[in-house]
Amino acid sequence: MRKITPHLWFDKEATEAARFYTSIFPHSKITNITTIHQVPSPTGESDIVSFELRGQPFMAISAGPLFKFNPSVSFIVNFDPSRESDAREKIDAVWEKLSQGGTVLMPLQEYPFSKRYGWLQDKYGLSWQLILTNPEGEERPEIVPSFMFVGDVSGKAEDAINFYLSVFKDSPFDSARGGSKMGTIMRYGAGQEPDKEGTVMFADFKLLGTWFATMDSAREHEFAFNEAISLLIPCETQAEIDYYWTKLSADPKAEQCGWLKDRYGLSWQVWPTAMGEMMTTGTPEQIARVTQAFLPMKKFDIAKLKEAYEGK
Repeated sequence: MRKITPHLWFDKEATEAARFYTSIFPHSKITNITTIHQVPSPTGESDIVSFELRGQPFMAISAGPLFKFNPSVSFIVNFDPSRESDAREKIDAVWEKLSQGGTVLMPLQEYPFSKRYGWLQDKYGLSWQLILTNPEGEERPEIVPSFMFVGDVSGKAEDAINFYLSVFKDSPFDSARGGSKMGTIMRYGAGQEPDKEGTVMFADFKLLGTWFATMDSAREHEFAFNEAISLLIPCETQAEIDYYWTKLSADPKAEQCGWLKDRYGLSWQVWPTAMGEMMTTGTPEQIARVTQAFLPMKKFDIAKLKEAYEGK
């Protein structure tokens, strides 16, 4: 099943980081590495890496020091005692490896919401939340992308969920992709200032079969959503590309190479699966032609990409 895929922007460490992550998480693997040339990066080339971590697909690119990871987007890793008898031992082992050279944001310990939880940024700056989950209720994936709404968008997490559900649940392309729906929601109560009563302490929701989590934070943070982490929507047809582009794009200045920013500043990539096939199976000449064709594009045009691939 095609899933919405987190896309990670590295300076030059995409391949190294993918190997690091797949060595830490079981049932993980690198599925493809492609190098593209004559691109606007410091070296003139970029590695594009596809990999899977515990069933969650990721993509990564080495494209220069333009964007830095920050905790506005993190990845929750669920360790479920009902699925793994040694879940507590595994959470400790993964924490030890990810924390080497990194920064601890919340220590790994017991909290009111979990017997064992910790939040850190690894040596590349990517944020992870490791949690010993409560096995009650509907089962969640082992890795869940999570968004923290801060600064100008603090207090808008619930509005964002409703917006995303309106885009994806009403999409004519949703039913065959695993569905979109609301999950759980917990709100801040009175006396939890600076967070406003009623705003989102934690919520999760599903888009095209992929679970996401979100929260509001009214505390002072020196970061916001940026292009370091984007969400790639794989599309089979031009109609699908046109639909998501029209629904999501809210900043014409941010439109480039299939990238867009929505009304909350979160970055998405509306991406043709046909191009992925071209870039992984094509000859060096075909890949070069496709690269030069897509670089000046904003919204991707599948027909023009195919023409470039075929040398027309």
